[in-house]
Amino acid sequence: MFDSINTMIVDMLGPAGPLIVVAGLAVLMILGTIPFMLNAKPDPMDKLKQSGREKMDAQTRAVLRDKRKNEKLNKYAQFLEPQDEKELGDVRMKLLQAGYRTKDAVQLYYFAQMALGLGFLALGVAYFLLAVDPATASMNKKLMTILGPGVVGYMAPKYWITKRVAKRQEEIQQGFPDALDMMLVCVEAGQSMEQSIVRVAKELRGSYPALADEFEIISHEMKAGKDRGQVLNDMSDRCGVQDVSSFTTVLNQAQTFGTSIGDALRVYAGEMRDKRVMRAEEAANKLPTKMTLTTMMLTVPPLLIILVGPSAVGITQMGAMAGN
Repeated sequence: MFDSINTMIVDMLGPAGPLIVVAGLAVLMILGTIPFMLNAKPDPMDKLKQSGREKMDAQTRAVLRDKRKNEKLNKYAQFLEPQDEKELGDVRMKLLQAGYRTKDAVQLYYFAQMALGLGFLALGVAYFLLAVDPATASMNKKLMTILGPGVVGYMAPKYWITKRVAKRQEEIQQGFPDALDMMLVCVEAGQSMEQSIVRVAKELRGSYPALADEFEIISHEMKAGKDRGQVLNDMSDRCGVQDVSSFTTVLNQAQTFGTSIGDALRVYAGEMRDKRVMRAEEAANKLPTKMTLTTMMLTVPPLLIILVGPSAVGITQMGAMAGN
């Protein structure tokens, strides 16, 4: 029976007929099982895991948003903040390092990017329609006139945050040695670590407000009962300065091993003073190179004009006389 079927298939489809029939049956079986797979009921455990994950994500995003203060922004939160939790955390940490600690800082940042981008884009379109002739303008000029302002407006908040982070970190780095000296004096005078931090924050308010804010934040967190090591690590993340990170490491190690905080502060304060002197010497050593380039740009062209100018005028006059 099978031989007769095989012979009939070979006669109809040729020598490769059996393979064609087997492949066709396989395709029919696959096509027949697809509707059953699509209509299959989901696994209850998978559904439970998915619902739990979605609930956890919703709770996490609710914590990162302050629904009581900015209800208008929270209505559009899915458009005004990244959906990826890692990206959201990175942007929020960048804003914390810039000094923006409100719960709605991320939403305001993306809203500023969107508003400035669209506003400058509208200005570019208006300028193109009013001041540029579309018939004579090239494609590059059209794109630069219309899209250029939009790109500038979109990148302006990012540039502002980057410059503010750099300025704040420089201020913290400059004032940190003085803060350590004050803290060392307070600790050696018999005050506790918490009292020393409060006093340092009060004394630094006039000269280094950014650093004073950080010390004030950690004093409030310690009073609230938060672990000292975690408080110091959070301060290190908010500042983004290597000196502060090393300082938190020194204090955490002193607390872990039971060594004297005063001794640790004394050694580290001396290192910070030495580093500040080294940074000043480095800046002073860079100054001659910068002054050399500026001096050449401002003095060499006038000097050439004074020396070569009369000769050039004389040669020009002699050439004119010879021509006559």
